[in-house]
Amino acid sequence: MTAPNNISMEELVSLCKRRGFIFPASEIYGGLNGFWDYGPLGTELKNNIRDAWWHDMVRCPPMGPDGEPVSIVGLDSSIIQNPRVWEASGHVGGFNDPMVDCRETKSRYRADHLLCLGVKGDDQAQIYAFVENDDESLASARKRLEKYIKRKLDDEELDVCPFTSLSTDRIAATVGPGVKTAGTLTEPRQFNLMFKTFVGALQDEESAAYLRPETAQGIFLNFNNVVDTMRVKVPFGIAQVGKAFRNEVTPRNFIFRSREFEQMEIEWFCHEDDAARWFDFWCDTRRQWWESMGLTSDKVQMRRHDADELAHYAKEGCGTFDVEYRFPFTSPDYGELEGVAHRGNFDLTRHQEFSKKKLEYFDQQRNERYAPHVIEPSAGLSRGTLAILCEAFTPDEERASKVFMKFQPRVAPIKAAVFPLVNKDGMPEVAAKLHQDLRRRWPVQFDAKQSIGKRYARMDEAGCPWCFTVDSDSLNDQSVTIRDRDTLSQDRIGIDKVEGWLAERLT
Repeated sequence: MTAPNNISMEELVSLCKRRGFIFPASEIYGGLNGFWDYGPLGTELKNNIRDAWWHDMVRCPPMGPDGEPVSIVGLDSSIIQNPRVWEASGHVGGFNDPMVDCRETKSRYRADHLLCLGVKGDDQAQIYAFVENDDESLASARKRLEKYIKRKLDDEELDVCPFTSLSTDRIAATVGPGVKTAGTLTEPRQFNLMFKTFVGALQDEESAAYLRPETAQGIFLNFNNVVDTMRVKVPFGIAQVGKAFRNEVTPRNFIFRSREFEQMEIEWFCHEDDAARWFDFWCDTRRQWWESMGLTSDKVQMRRHDADELAHYAKEGCGTFDVEYRFPFTSPDYGELEGVAHRGNFDLTRHQEFSKKKLEYFDQQRNERYAPHVIEPSAGLSRGTLAILCEAFTPDEERASKVFMKFQPRVAPIKAAVFPLVNKDGMPEVAAKLHQDLRRRWPVQFDAKQSIGKRYARMDEAGCPWCFTVDSDSLNDQSVTIRDRDTLSQDRIGIDKVEGWLAERLT
């Protein structure tokens, strides 16, 4: 599958595995669908994105509409909470997706992710289901349809419809993905997305609990604790980075839709009268932040949710905007990267109702007690990592590596590499000393194996911005060659100037 921007997801996934960004989880046992392990480079990349978000939103937060820095504090809440939390939040009763099972293959699909391919004007012929945004699934459905009607079809003759629009009779005439006969797909039925577990020695309903499907609720539960201990005043925010778990019916598109993922969320508490202003502020701020991370503006857009997409907590008026990125598997369309939602005061009032504890704020300036409204910028760290991987993937046939990862230095997993040109004449010792000096501040690699060209190629695939090479001249003039990843330009710099040169570009 190659998108119009010439990024091949197959090549990207292959590079991620080969260079240690991302591995299939439990791979030696055949893997586990919807779960992924981050390798050494992937861990560094993801942590760099996380740390940049934490620095820019919490430690050094943006300037608000009044020209003053906004007030945001951090939190790290438990993954497992009292089960009543999820009743109050609406997840136990309403966190469902329509599910379709295949009786033959035992595969399970989200009904809204299935499309059906048929012949225009023929309501009696079999139709063939395929998975949305999956070129291989679509190609298979078309091939089987053409085999069924015994002729090739022009694009104009094809009819595509959502599986959810089919009648019972048409579902019976539908051939599912990967099967040969019609009628193996069930009608859609609701499926709760939360992972159930048990707390304690006994596994019964009394000990049932859930892995959190979002990080937001832990913030709402600690609203009073933060107000009482941190002397914060409305408007203020609470930020959290952490894992969430959703038993996705059809995990797909690499780490875009997985069953275990990480979120970076802010719950911004404000007075209802100010909510619209803060909503606009966070929409603009969050889009600009993703662009500052290296996502080009022509691949990022803001999209307002339609009425039928709104979550149960979404407040009318502001609603929800998504920051979307044009991933290769969605191109020319976009996929969600982050949502900015006006949640109203739904969560605080629900937890107040279920817990019987007051979750209100006394505003001295207004002389008013109220449950604040909430603006929620909720970003996917896993999806953000994927977007930055896609953005960085740069084919270049002129290089030995044929591709390089054009990470912004701020998020690059390796900031610099130090090489001796050859392993003799004192060069390894000089290079090792420089490496030891630099690694105290940044992730810097030392590599003395194979030719210099192969070492450059390895660093290009890892996305390392700069390589410093110690050669025979270095022993005389105490300088090294800087090789730039993006331009391939090479310049000389004094060894004693290297640390300052890097610091200027990395801080």
